[in-house]
Amino acid sequence: MSLPLLPPGSNAERSRAYNRGLVLGHVRRAGASGRAEIARASGLSTQAVSNIIGELVAEGWLYEAGRRTGGRGLPAVTYAIDGAAGTAFGIELRPNAVLCALIDLDGRALYTDRVAVSRADPGHVVQLVSQLLERALSNSRTKVARVLGAGVVMPGPFGKTGLSGFLTELPGWEGLDAQALFAEVLDMAVTVENDANAAAMAERVSGVAAGLSSYAFLYFGTGIGLGLVSGGTIFRGAFGNAGEIGHVPAPFEGGLKPLEEIASRMALTTALRGAGEAAETVTDLDRLFEQRHPAMMAWIEGARPALSHAVHIVENLYDPEAVIMGGALPARLLQHLTDTTPLPSLSVSNRADRNCPRLLAGTAGRMTATHGAAALVINQTLTPSLGLAT
Repeated sequence: MSLPLLPPGSNAERSRAYNRGLVLGHVRRAGASGRAEIARASGLSTQAVSNIIGELVAEGWLYEAGRRTGGRGLPAVTYAIDGAAGTAFGIELRPNAVLCALIDLDGRALYTDRVAVSRADPGHVVQLVSQLLERALSNSRTKVARVLGAGVVMPGPFGKTGLSGFLTELPGWEGLDAQALFAEVLDMAVTVENDANAAAMAERVSGVAAGLSSYAFLYFGTGIGLGLVSGGTIFRGAFGNAGEIGHVPAPFEGGLKPLEEIASRMALTTALRGAGEAAETVTDLDRLFEQRHPAMMAWIEGARPALSHAVHIVENLYDPEAVIMGGALPARLLQHLTDTTPLPSLSVSNRADRNCPRLLAGTAGRMTATHGAAALVINQTLTPSLGLAT
């Protein structure tokens, strides 16, 4: 059911897979579409599109959605992606929990789970992930043959770097090939990514970035990270560590301090703990925001200028269509931060011909990185690729 990346020498087959991806990618973005519309958007001939659609319908990827009237001739048959044609399994590893989600091609969650862990070392986590996959398949009544692959996300940075040793890291994973480890245990293709990039992709599959192709995602996990999407694909950098914005200095109380120590969930819970509030869950944080708890409001006042500084850097470096803020914070708090964070005027994003706001609140929810892990697999399936190494 998947559209595999083909070996470099298979030029004809690679082109075929790419053209199929063009058709699926357009239908995914535009919704139910006719042959002529897809041909115009993709640059393929109408005959080529007809042949590809015939294959995709026969294989179960597309179905006939109806007929569209208008213009001369017979009403055009339109085609849509069958969300039930495949599923993807997502795993998120945190220092204190393992989360999972099984989603379909439309981004709908068929099963989700969260298991608290006292340790996140590889031996313990790998066994738990295998059990979670079995549980997800059983509870959703999904056959393993329908699973296109698995995505695994964990906090960065990857590899031993000058940023190693912080509290947001997972101990015991240094030097391990996580992709090979999980692929062997789960017996399927596996993609490994950092949590911010996965969260960014979740917003593309089932969130506020559904109509965007180049955007930035400020992710509130334990720390704070940055996911960058360009042309519908993740920008990873040379070693997979692009977007480690949490360690960038930001203004705070007349000086500078790492953004992660000012505006992250970790910084928020530390501030609340200092005020006698043990806010361990998103529900706890939502309650304290609703109450306008003084420690919560003080954190917001300090976070806004720091976040404004981060947005300024991101906009001028990457020229995104929008910057999205989301992750493991209450929806109301995210919206409040989005509405009240000042936007710098000296930015390339400050322009009159914008099609969407510069700053958006994510809508993929508190498990956005978990859903993003699965969304990585779906995006690879439905985004055109020539199968070249990146």
